[in-house]
Amino acid sequence: MEEREGRLEKLRAWREEGMNPYPTRAERTHTIEEALANFEELHTAEQEITLVGRVMLARDMGKTTFMHIEDGTGRMQVYFRRDEVGEQAYAGVRRLDIGDIIQATGHLFATKTGERTLKVHRFRLLSKALLSLPAKYHGLHDVDLRYRKRYLDLIANRDDVLPVFVTRSKAISAMRRYLDAHGYLEVETPTLQTLYGGATARPFVTHHNALDRTLYLRIADELYLKRLIVAGIERVYEICKDFRNEGVDRTHQPEFTMMECYQAYGDYEQIMRLVEEMIAEVAIASRGTTRISYQGSEVNLEPPWPRIKLREAIAEFTSIEVERFPDRDSLAAAMRERGYEADEKLGRGRLIDDLKSQMMKRGFAPLKRALFLTDYPLDVSPLAKQREDDPTTVERFQPFYGGLEGGNAYTELNDPLEQRARFEDQARQRARGDEEAQVLDEDFLEALEHGMPPTGGLGIGIDRLAMFLTDQETIRDVMLFPTLRD
Repeated sequence: MEEREGRLEKLRAWREEGMNPYPTRAERTHTIEEALANFEELHTAEQEITLVGRVMLARDMGKTTFMHIEDGTGRMQVYFRRDEVGEQAYAGVRRLDIGDIIQATGHLFATKTGERTLKVHRFRLLSKALLSLPAKYHGLHDVDLRYRKRYLDLIANRDDVLPVFVTRSKAISAMRRYLDAHGYLEVETPTLQTLYGGATARPFVTHHNALDRTLYLRIADELYLKRLIVAGIERVYEICKDFRNEGVDRTHQPEFTMMECYQAYGDYEQIMRLVEEMIAEVAIASRGTTRISYQGSEVNLEPPWPRIKLREAIAEFTSIEVERFPDRDSLAAAMRERGYEADEKLGRGRLIDDLKSQMMKRGFAPLKRALFLTDYPLDVSPLAKQREDDPTTVERFQPFYGGLEGGNAYTELNDPLEQRARFEDQARQRARGDEEAQVLDEDFLEALEHGMPPTGGLGIGIDRLAMFLTDQETIRDVMLFPTLRD
C-alpha cells in the first residue's frame, strides 16, 4: 500500500503539470520487433521513429536514465539524457515506475556494448501503473497466483508462458484449415440447451427467467451436429466450449474446448485415418515436426498409428480378460482381487471403462505412443453402432498421445428404435444411481426417424492436445483463465 501511495503522488504530479496520464490516443511508427529487424537501415538513415511499450527495467544514473520497454513483439533499451529531453521532461522520466506504459520518439544507435537502443528526444506517458509488477520483474513463481492473475503471469513470465498460447492458437487454426480443406462446414450449435446429451457427464443447470424454464449448459454438441447430418449437410464440425459439472484435476476442467466433426457415409475406420492425418498436420503447423517430446517421452505422430483393442490392452496390463466375466459382479470381484477399485453403482460396461482409466493412471506404457484404443463395451457407448461380429462391442475408438486420452469417436448409431432402447437402458442405469447416464432426447429420436445416413463422428479435446504439443503437465497451463478452487 505504501508503494501504491507513492505512485498516486506521482500521478497527481503529472496532473498538476497539466499532463493527462491516461491519454486517449497513442502514436507508433514501428513495433520493437520491426525496429530491431531494420536497425541498420533506420540507424544509417538517422530516421526518427516512435516506439511504445511497458517499462520493465530502469537505471537512473543522475543526468541519464536507461530503461527497457516491452511491447507485444519484443523488448528494447531506451536512453534518456536530461540535456536532450529538457529539464522538465527529465523530471517526468524520473517519476516513471516499472509497469508504466510510455511512448518514446528518437533515433536508434548502438551502445559501447553493442546493445541496440533508442535515444529519446521526447516521450509521453500513456498509462500510469498504480501497482507494481510481481517480484520487481524477477518473475512470478507462485503457481496459484499465476493462474488467478494470468495477466501478471504473461507480463512476468512472458518468454515461458506466451509461446504455449501461441502454439495452442496455431494448432486450432491448423485444425480448421484441415477440416475446411476436406469439405467440412463449420457451424454453431446452442450452448444453452433445453435437454443435455451427447456425453456421459453431469450438467450445469440454469434458469431462464423470461421463459420460466430450466436450461443446461451443453456437455457436448453431438446431438445437434447429427441433426445437421440428417438435414443433408454431409460434413460438419464445430469448435466450441463444453461444460461438465465434474471434478477438477490434471486433465479435467468444468469448462473446456472441444472440436467435434461428423462425416456422412463414413465409419470409425475412416475417422481414424482423419485423426492421424489431422493431428500430424496440426503438429507440423504448430511445432514444425511430427516428433513431439511430452513429459520425457518422444511421440511420433506419423501415420499410421497402431490400433489396439481395448480388451487386449486391459488384459496385457491388468491380467483381467474382461470377456471371461459376463456380469458386473464377477468383473468387480476380479478387479478388487487385483487391487483395482470397483464402484458399486457402475454397470459392467462402465466398470470396464473405469478399469481403463485406472490402468492409464498406473502408466500403461504403450499409451505413451500415438495409438488408437478400439472396440468398447456396448453399455458405455449408447450412441455408437455395434460391431457386426460382436454385438456386445461397438465401433468406437479413442486416440492417445503421450499418455493423454485425446478424444472419442465412433460409427454413429442411426437406427432410431435401437437408439431409443439404448436411451431407455441409460435411464435404468440412472435409476440405479449412475448420475452421469445419458437422458432420453425425444426430439433427437424424431430427427433419427427421418433417416440419418451411416456416419462417422469424432470429438477431440483441444486443451489436452495443447498440453501435449506444448509439453505441459496440467490442463491449467494451457488455459488462460482456468477454473480454480477457492
